[in-house]
Amino acid sequence: MGQRVFEYAVVRIVPRVEREEFINAAVILFSPQQAFLGLELRFDEARLRALAPELDDPTVSTLRRHLESLRAIAAGDPAGGPNAGLSQRERFHFLVAPRSTMIQLSPVHSGLCDDAATALQRLADSLL
Repeated sequence: MGQRVFEYAVVRIVPRVEREEFINAAVILFSPQQAFLGLELRFDEARLRALAPELDDPTVSTLRRHLESLRAIAAGDPAGGPNAGLSQRERFHFLVAPRSTMIQLSPVHSGLCDDAATALQRLADSLL
C-alpha cells in the first residue's frame, strides 16, 4: 500500500486553565486514504489527581464519561450520539475542534504511515 498521509491530535485534560498544565489522555488519528479514524484512550486518573488533587470524584467521573463519548464518536458507535453518525472526515473535524473546557485538543499534526492502526498505537505509546 505504501506510505499514506494521516493527521492526529492529542486530547488533553486541563484542570486549571490559568496554570496551563495538562495531562495527555488520548490520541485521535485520521487517515482518509486508509479509511481509518481511531481514538486511543489512556486516561491516567492517578496522574490527574497528582496534578489537580482538588478534583472531586464526580468531576473525574464526568471527565471519563466525556472521554468515552469521544471514543464512541470516533468509532461511529451510536452511543456517541448524533455526531457518531457523521462521515469519518466530519467526525474527525468535530473531535479536533477547539474547546474551552477541561478537555482540550492539541493542534492537528500530520505524518506518513503504512498502517494507520499501528501509527495510532505508536503515537499513544510515545505521547500518553
